[in-house]
Amino acid sequence: MTTDPITDFSSDAETSFEELGSGEATRTHGLGPWHLAWRRLRRNRTALAFGALFLLLIVVALLAPVYAAHVADTTQNRQRIADTLNIGGKEVQVVSFDGVPTGPTWHSQYFLGADGNGRDVMVRLLYGARNSLFIGIFATLLTTFLAVVFGTLAGYCRGVTDAVVSRALDVLWAFPVLLLGVALGVALATGGLHIGPISIENNSIWIPTLIIGVVNVVYLARPVRGQVLSLREKEFVQSAEAQGMGSLRIMFGEILPNLASTILVFATLIVANNIITEAALSFLGAGIQPPNPSWGTMISDGLRFIVSAPLLTIAPGLMLVLTVLSLNIFGEGVRDALDPRAKIKIEG
Repeated sequence: MTTDPITDFSSDAETSFEELGSGEATRTHGLGPWHLAWRRLRRNRTALAFGALFLLLIVVALLAPVYAAHVADTTQNRQRIADTLNIGGKEVQVVSFDGVPTGPTWHSQYFLGADGNGRDVMVRLLYGARNSLFIGIFATLLTTFLAVVFGTLAGYCRGVTDAVVSRALDVLWAFPVLLLGVALGVALATGGLHIGPISIENNSIWIPTLIIGVVNVVYLARPVRGQVLSLREKEFVQSAEAQGMGSLRIMFGEILPNLASTILVFATLIVANNIITEAALSFLGAGIQPPNPSWGTMISDGLRFIVSAPLLTIAPGLMLVLTVLSLNIFGEGVRDALDPRAKIKIEG
């Protein structure tokens, strides 16, 4: 008596069986790593829920001009200190004579109340979301580009190139991110940035974007360099060199695709880190410059009304917490889906 062999399939494998002719043939459809990662991510409902929350925040931020024009009937910087509101049949000053702004009306105008200058807090909260998300995303793109280029060059070329890039990264590493960001922000806030044909005004949103994008390069460039050093010794790289491929083609055609999962996970987490950094810089006056709204500047402005109008601080703080929390949880879900054994941590 013979026993049929038992084949053990993992939960991440899909098989299909097809009878061919008189015999039975088994054909297994293999799944690529990205497909497997997507299947793992789909099982993580918590990560997907917070990812959906982040997308919702983006949509709400994009609709800020619509809300301001068609609901609140104001702009992000319009001051109405001397105006009055009709609340419950009573005329109420937008900003009282002792300087205290009106609280939430829960109506179309001043839904979350007014700030000390008579500006609609809800409108500024939405425009602040646009600015914070803009800086977080574009600073991450800049960080990723610079880190991938310099990290790949240092890891593949080694020698003098690696020494120069590594020492430059060590210089950035030596400074705390917030301290370096404040120093650069204060310096550029006075005269702007003027390099050849490139001219950026001191109150431009691109100033904090460039600062945050540069100071965080080291946190991605170092892991990229380390992985490139490891991949540099793999057989597929040696095979590409034996075939006569050039260095640039090997770096960006052979090695870089193998870094895609690491870069994706780091980029997701760095967006959250950049949003926190922008809020901190704006809170300290070295980020987005008034009168442009930012969650950091709104928290700073609301501190003097923390007792009489605490919502001025709570509203932007809550938005900041929700955004960063959603990105962190979704980023951890992506990390676990791409490599369940990986342990990636962003230090700010």
